[in-house]
Amino acid sequence: MQTVTLNKMIDKLKLTNLVPEVETEGIEINSSEINRPALQLAGYFEHFACERVQIIGYVEYSYLKSLDEEEKRKNYELFMSSRIPCVIYASRTEPDEMMIELAKKYKKPLLSSDRATSSLMAETIRWLNVELAPCISIHGVLVDVYGEGVLIMGESGIGKSEAALELLKRGHRLITDDVVEIHKVSDDTLVGTSPEITRHFIELRGIGIIDVKTLYGVESVKGTQTLDMVIKLEEWDKDKEYDRLGLNEEYTEFLGNKIICHSIPIRPGRNLAIIVEAAAVNHRQKKMGYNAAQELYRRVQESINKNKR
Repeated sequence: MQTVTLNKMIDKLKLTNLVPEVETEGIEINSSEINRPALQLAGYFEHFACERVQIIGYVEYSYLKSLDEEEKRKNYELFMSSRIPCVIYASRTEPDEMMIELAKKYKKPLLSSDRATSSLMAETIRWLNVELAPCISIHGVLVDVYGEGVLIMGESGIGKSEAALELLKRGHRLITDDVVEIHKVSDDTLVGTSPEITRHFIELRGIGIIDVKTLYGVESVKGTQTLDMVIKLEEWDKDKEYDRLGLNEEYTEFLGNKIICHSIPIRPGRNLAIIVEAAAVNHRQKKMGYNAAQELYRRVQESINKNKR
């Protein structure tokens, strides 16, 4: 099961720790969902999703102010003694003294954010979905070409990094070289990113490691990118028949999601960067509703039908 540390979430969402005495180190979150504990603070604890991040907004804050002390303490005790990872106060609301006292007693972090409740909920869920998404690591190079995430795959030494370097010189952006971490953030979206240790580095055989961000500037790199298509580089085989029209699309699968895949044969003198650019633009054009192969097929069929008349 994927987990993310509470400290990482605090840094990313710029949260403030309202009770510094409570240690946040070592607390992990394993659910991308959040919970607004309105019913729990009213005393209803059936079906309580206590494993989720708890967010208290202005509505809950106003309701709590209306409770008498005895009922409030009873509900607070049940709430804070459960297995909640933390409580976040949104919309510049703040916990009362009783909540702070129980937070210290049960060692539950109380955090705050200046964001509106709906905005904080949306950003928290979005970020947790990415961090907790199913993830695999594969060998390849991921580049952003005209806004399309292109994963270049192939055997070691076939020229993946060299193709990526040429694409960088042509104004495109590198996400990662050698190791690509693929996260399934939704049923139809895969996002690729780089391991922290190799971020912005490219390995070129005969030269060594180069720092892309330092050599080509910050505009040449990118942190994450949706995965839109795969290009597999392979040695030219004269006995193999390659697709020359593109009427039938091939796919490869990652984490249950199918991605369009093109197999590109490699021969000396072929400019891989231009081929990758053309493939990316063609893929983008297909998403916009135009397929050149189908248009050619339509013209051929029209010509055949005319000659038959």
